[in-house]
Amino acid sequence: MTPDRLSDAVERLLGSAVLHARPLHGGDLSQVARLTLSDGRNVVAKTGPLVATEARMLQAMARRGAPVPEVLAAESTLLLLAYLDETPASPAGWHKLGTTLRHLHAQSGESYGWPEDYAFGAVAIRNSSCSNWPSFWADHRLLADLRTLPPEIAHRLEPLVTRLPDLLPATPPPAFLHGDLWSGNVLFDRNEKAWLVDPACYFGHSEVDLAMLLLFAAPPDKFWQGYGAPDPGWRTRLPIYQLWPALVHLKLFGSTYQALVTRLLNTLKV
Repeated sequence: MTPDRLSDAVERLLGSAVLHARPLHGGDLSQVARLTLSDGRNVVAKTGPLVATEARMLQAMARRGAPVPEVLAAESTLLLLAYLDETPASPAGWHKLGTTLRHLHAQSGESYGWPEDYAFGAVAIRNSSCSNWPSFWADHRLLADLRTLPPEIAHRLEPLVTRLPDLLPATPPPAFLHGDLWSGNVLFDRNEKAWLVDPACYFGHSEVDLAMLLLFAAPPDKFWQGYGAPDPGWRTRLPIYQLWPALVHLKLFGSTYQALVTRLLNTLKV
């Protein structure tokens, strides 16, 4: 969206002109900017093909008591959000993230999946309903779009999914998931509140969010004090759940992430 079109859309939707725009981090798959408006407000503008779906996810999270930025307006390719003044994480903020995530995961669905499919850029996220969790993880995540993977990786995934019924619980509670919970999608404010942004929601095993949070860095002990103890054996399931975001990164950003995928496959002995 050009700057002029963005300004026109914002004025039409919010009734205030754009005085200044500054790019924000998080623009790998969409464009994100902080806008200063003529009425003194600061808002976030996010443009992309699926921002209307993201808006509905944020609203669904808000209805369940999760701290997310307020959706001010949404159209097919434009999402306007309340601006959050971010500060570095504190121990109290990490503790709050733990309690927030535990509350979100306690909001249970009737089956695994989500009413809408989604995508990370060119990587489709299929969310059609399924009553068996290993089948969902195999068909909608690990085996999705095998043709886009290097053959040596794709060939190792097929024997892994045959073992999933023995490696994963068949029917864990369908927890409400953020779906892309790496540390960059958590914002902390001056009041030591943890806000969740950029969701890719669906109902699934709660350990999926934990695995993503641990993929690139480990949260401090204060997070676990807030979240509580995961189910026994969760660490053995961690690489299964980390494998899918690693595959997404490989598909989106190339061979830089092949070593990560290979390491996880080696851990799983396939």
